[in-house]
Amino acid sequence: MFVPVELLRSHIGYSAWASAQLLEAASALTPEELTRDFGTADKTVLGTLVHIFGADRIWLARLKGEPADRYLTAADYQLSVLQNDWPALHSRWKEWAGALTSEAAQSELSYSDMRGNPWHQPVGHLVLHVVNHATHHRGQVSGFLRAMGHTPPKIDLVFYYLKVD
Repeated sequence: MFVPVELLRSHIGYSAWASAQLLEAASALTPEELTRDFGTADKTVLGTLVHIFGADRIWLARLKGEPADRYLTAADYQLSVLQNDWPALHSRWKEWAGALTSEAAQSELSYSDMRGNPWHQPVGHLVLHVVNHATHHRGQVSGFLRAMGHTPPKIDLVFYYLKVD
């Protein structure tokens, strides 16, 4: 399946924008709300945002051919780390995407998952996976916010398109 580079760039921009919107909403929570256990895999608003951040970080390292040995550390589980480090990571994603060619987007990337299993997939498919993964977990965080009586930001793709058009 051919994935146009401009679509990949747009989706990378969307993912950065949506994550920033949700991070801003999370910044208004009390420490108790931020760490309330919802019984999901990543448990809390903070834990779920950190999971997205860690995945964004490790996938960019894989795509750039850099060592991808750092998924998450205990230090990552602080809102201040997300506020400081995630925008810089999004900038690196945009820089990488800005240099991405159609040929490179269609090329196969060989990588190993966190368990050491080898995989080979087209770069464009992996970028869409990263965006979709983040979208799934942002939806969870939006649900957590609603469950606590907060209105989550409007982070649907259609709102991003309205913003950038």
